[in-house]
Amino acid sequence: MPWHAQLALDYAKTSARTVVRYRHQGPLRILQSLYPEGDAICHNVVVHPPGGIVGGDTLDIAVTAATGSHGLVTTPGATRFYRSQGEWARQHTRIRLDAGSRMEWLPQEAICHDGCLAENQLQMALASGAELIGWDVTALGLPAAQQPFLRGRLLQHIALAGIWLERGRIDAGDTRLLHGPLGLAGHACIATAFFCSGSALPRDRMQQLLEAARTTIEGDDLRNQAGATSPNAHVVLVRVLAPLVEPAMKLLRKVRGAWRESAWQLSAQPPRIWST
Repeated sequence: MPWHAQLALDYAKTSARTVVRYRHQGPLRILQSLYPEGDAICHNVVVHPPGGIVGGDTLDIAVTAATGSHGLVTTPGATRFYRSQGEWARQHTRIRLDAGSRMEWLPQEAICHDGCLAENQLQMALASGAELIGWDVTALGLPAAQQPFLRGRLLQHIALAGIWLERGRIDAGDTRLLHGPLGLAGHACIATAFFCSGSALPRDRMQQLLEAARTTIEGDDLRNQAGATSPNAHVVLVRVLAPLVEPAMKLLRKVRGAWRESAWQLSAQPPRIWST
């Protein structure tokens, strides 16, 4: 029987503490809120006990943050899109930030298993003065287990409302895209990190974010497969191609730390679950 699971996370600042209220339906939960950086930043882990999404399943996640709050959301493991018998598996995430709030959206990778039909959407809406650090990491197949992505499709949608839109379609049969030198060149991991602002970034601040990312990339083993750019005054991006997830995720974590320090004057404090 297909699952339609829903989770809503609402962050707010109460006195000096960011707190989260949540509602859920179906197999989506959060673990206990943690405060490794003090009361101002609330860390949460979203868990999906079934461990994967099959054809016909839908996961809906909605996140809001009120003025002055700072939430951090991650996951304990990968989201897995399994082989489908003909129906699509869908994950839809919506993030809305009020003025002056901050959010870190840092899930583990989405794995597209051979034969999957997967749709993965992330929609963000940021009020003036709101800022978000996030990423999207996709793994095609399981190359380390000798299970390549030979059949199936992925539809990808990432949007910052009214400002930035990316849509992509990856078909396992499109060998020019997957293996061509102007496509993925045989890499099985595609990763994007983004710093998004509801207000246009001043030129000097944007340059600081770009420089922080480029310096980090230059010192990494993936320096020849990664780059930083800015499509507009609200968004700074880092793109990475890698043969496996682990080196790409390692680079993105370093970029996230550099952006935290540059933009928010915060340390690169990792969520506790990353070290377990």
